[in-house]
Amino acid sequence: MTTLDRTGPDTHEVTNQVPPLVGHDTAADPVLLAGLEREGAGWYADDLHRLGRLAGSEQAQQWGDQANRVEPVLRTHDRYGHRIDEVEFHPAWHSLMDVAVSEGLAGAPWADDRPGAHVARAAGSYAWGQVEAGHGCPISMTYAVVPALRTTPELAAVYEPLLTSRTYDPGLRVPTTKAGLLAGMGMTEKQGGSDVRANTTTATPQGDGTWQLRGHKWFTSAPMCDVFLVLAQAPAGLSCFLIPRILPGGERNVFRIQRLKDKLGNRSNASSEPELDGTVAWLVGEEGRGVRTIIEMVAMTRLDCVIGSAGGMRAAVVQAAHHATHRSAFGGALVDKPLMRNVLADLQLESEAAATLMLRLAGAVDRAQGSKGQRGDEQEQAFKRIAVAVGKYWVCKRQPAVVAEALECLGGNGYVEDSGLPRLYREAPLNSIWEGSGNVQALDVLRAMTREPASVDAFFAEVDLARGADPRLDDAVVGLHAGLTDLDDVESRARRLVERMALVLQGSLLVRHAPAAVADAFCASRLAGDWGHAFGTLPRGVDTGAVLERALPQG
Repeated sequence: MTTLDRTGPDTHEVTNQVPPLVGHDTAADPVLLAGLEREGAGWYADDLHRLGRLAGSEQAQQWGDQANRVEPVLRTHDRYGHRIDEVEFHPAWHSLMDVAVSEGLAGAPWADDRPGAHVARAAGSYAWGQVEAGHGCPISMTYAVVPALRTTPELAAVYEPLLTSRTYDPGLRVPTTKAGLLAGMGMTEKQGGSDVRANTTTATPQGDGTWQLRGHKWFTSAPMCDVFLVLAQAPAGLSCFLIPRILPGGERNVFRIQRLKDKLGNRSNASSEPELDGTVAWLVGEEGRGVRTIIEMVAMTRLDCVIGSAGGMRAAVVQAAHHATHRSAFGGALVDKPLMRNVLADLQLESEAAATLMLRLAGAVDRAQGSKGQRGDEQEQAFKRIAVAVGKYWVCKRQPAVVAEALECLGGNGYVEDSGLPRLYREAPLNSIWEGSGNVQALDVLRAMTREPASVDAFFAEVDLARGADPRLDDAVVGLHAGLTDLDDVESRARRLVERMALVLQGSLLVRHAPAAVADAFCASRLAGDWGHAFGTLPRGVDTGAVLERALPQG
């Protein structure tokens, strides 16, 4: 046998490759921890770090990868030909769901009377969601359904204790026999999309307190949830209904899943087209006021879109900073190159502004909710009304740009699946689409301005807490006032106005709560106009080192 003479160096020697980002604590984030304390949930810090360490573990990262590589499978019939309409998930999905439910990220805050319960849940969702975003959909809907269900106390009495449970109990069974429930939502139909008043699904009263629904829903995610809120046309107009997958007697309700959507991202989460045909349902809220009822749910899922996008940005920025710290190029570490430092600091500013706003919105939910025996804060309710729409518009719009730039920081290494960045990139546009796209959010802000002027007053009261602290912010507030009073052609300018509202609000929060270097960099770039059209164009004088320090993974 002849052997190959190998006298040269090994061509497959691995050098200058970045170690995996594992074993860190996703909650070891100075922005998150400061906001947690500031918004009244400091008591949650120990549990948050425990969850953050799990999120940064190799095991959790494997769950996230597996749940997306092995996608859900629709089983319309069993082996005998019976219609079952079930979706099978990889075990990793169930592991992710179990953690999220048991850690109180679903409906649990509604049963928790501690001040800051909703802030704690937002912080936990931000830290845990960095593992995998798809399973956050049923978790979010289960959280959001409770205030809508409370419009009908007899239904809330049955379902709320199970929706607020910390027990993950998958599988289709009679809801009241389970240890915990998950909830979904079916609003959109193929002919209307966001225009839900164009819905054609019909609801017919049966005389015994139940209704029968007939129609087809175009986009219903997480079809293995136990109950769903849906919209349908009743005799008195568009109304909201509760549909259980399994009826009280144990028989399967009619919920025929026609197909699963083949989506850009969010691959771990099944999104379906269910057909309703004689489907048994119960009225939620007042007949003919379905939008008003289900909007209670939508408002909370919109908050979760902000949380999800803020968490997605943080995950991407941490990956980019980690890569730059361990990768050498052109004679030194990437993280020490001035231009790379500018890029990373710019990305961190965007991430920090998003997380700070997200926590402020969660705090508004807590204070507007109030505690048992005490009324909620009306000022916070008014602020929440407009600020959630503003935040949902802007933060969700920024996520794709942040993830794309972070991916580029890794170069070709960021373009391969093993890095995790392609999954983040595919996921990034979704929160801007879910629960109303950008135009819907911008129009909702205009609606709040005209119909609920107290919300505008509350918005400026919040912004004005930073008055006099930074002249660039003060000038931006004056300009925003002028823009909001000019109502000529306002609808075509709505995006520009809402963008400016978001930047002014973020600027006010950072001037009050962030380190001086962060606030200065934000105001210099986002408010004073001394900024380019791409990340990495921060003006001279910005302390990129102080900002960048807050982007590095820790712990």
